[in-house]
Amino acid sequence: MKKMLTLLAVVGLFVFSGCSDDDKDEIFDTTNYVFEVNKVDFGNNGEGITGRFDYALLPKDVLLVYRLGGVSPNGRDIWVQLPEAHYYDNGTIFSYKFDFTQDDFKIYLDGLGLNNIPNDMRYNQTFRIVIVPEVGSTGVYAKKANTNNEYSDYYEVIRKYNLNDSNVKTLN
Repeated sequence: MKKMLTLLAVVGLFVFSGCSDDDKDEIFDTTNYVFEVNKVDFGNNGEGITGRFDYALLPKDVLLVYRLGGVSPNGRDIWVQLPEAHYYDNGTIFSYKFDFTQDDFKIYLDGLGLNNIPNDMRYNQTFRIVIVPEVGSTGVYAKKANTNNEYSDYYEVIRKYNLNDSNVKTLN
């Protein structure tokens, strides 16, 4: 009987040791890693929008920002990565830029002749903010993001980092 109890104890030890919480760091909810900011207007001095996240970003999170540049002939949105520069013959030179902290972000214009920017480039702009998350203490996704990968293709970033953009959260 003692041998039977010992055998059950050993089997139980192996079974329950496989149910560790150590693996849960690799699982995360990707529903809030893609945000959209609509109807952004830029003033004559390039001021745009400042927003806050619902939670603090982790130190190794990577933030990417894209501007809606148009719609392709097949109806797919065209997202252009920031910073995005524009040059005009009249001497107007400007870029859409952004900066961020763990708690907030700012999207703004920088350049020369900002008061000459065409209205379709200054008003009613839409931006997507993508957070490539740090996962666990090893920063699995952030490490991939910091290896000089190409981020210009919004859809490739979403696919590569397995982010969910089917239910984009709108920031006000």
